[in-house]
Amino acid sequence: MPSLTKPSTVRALLERYGLAADRRLGQNFLVDAGLLDVIVRTADVRPGQEVWEVGPGLGTLTRALALAGARVHAIEKDTRLEPVLRETLAGLPVELSFADALDCDWSEVPPGSLFVSNLPYNVATPLLSELLRQGRFGRLVVLLQREVAERLAAAPGTPAYGLLSLRAAHHARVRKVRDFPPEAFYPRPKVTSTLVELEHTGAPDDPELFRLIEAAFAARRKTLRKNLEQAGWPRDRVLAALAEAGLEPMVRAERLGIEDFRKLHAALGAPAS
Repeated sequence: MPSLTKPSTVRALLERYGLAADRRLGQNFLVDAGLLDVIVRTADVRPGQEVWEVGPGLGTLTRALALAGARVHAIEKDTRLEPVLRETLAGLPVELSFADALDCDWSEVPPGSLFVSNLPYNVATPLLSELLRQGRFGRLVVLLQREVAERLAAAPGTPAYGLLSLRAAHHARVRKVRDFPPEAFYPRPKVTSTLVELEHTGAPDDPELFRLIEAAFAARRKTLRKNLEQAGWPRDRVLAALAEAGLEPMVRAERLGIEDFRKLHAALGAPAS
């Protein structure tokens, strides 16, 4: 199989099958061998280890993971790529399925599993949020648009901080590994990508906590108190809970870390409405 880490090879492969990258699906194929190796080394695959991947594209990362010893479960939405993938993954320990990852049932994945993907830009945020909620993956190694990576790792009070930051902080330890420039992909995207490792802490989903967090961020320019009142919590209860959690009455949601929200949730309880 010719190397899939050369733009000319990728271009020729697509042309042979009468295909082109679909930007609506966020398809940008990695064509840098050195950076592909960075992903595989970060994943630290053990021989025979099962790995889940979403958006295999032409199978570049899939092949690298399988050749490193993994048994890969690859999920691809674009059925046009099936004949390409059957060729590029022939003879490798890869289970290929065609589905929308946002519709998949992840509950059957064994706890503590490994997830490694060059995620399509258009599904990265909702898919990562769902995978963190499900808690089936002990580690997730994902290549993302840099903007999404910054939101995942953002600290309170920074412009990128918000719901995704808190979702990540609740469930995982986040490490930005390194940036991947646009020229590492074919076709070249207009943005830089970032490789991120998330180590799940085992913290379970807490829908009531995130109901509170979503209400707190409903209008970023408003105070936390105002947002919570508009979500149905009585003012006196909100003020008392803020005081109990050691927070100022005029604080905004973007200033609170996950521990602040946990304390506030414990003090506040559910809204009256």
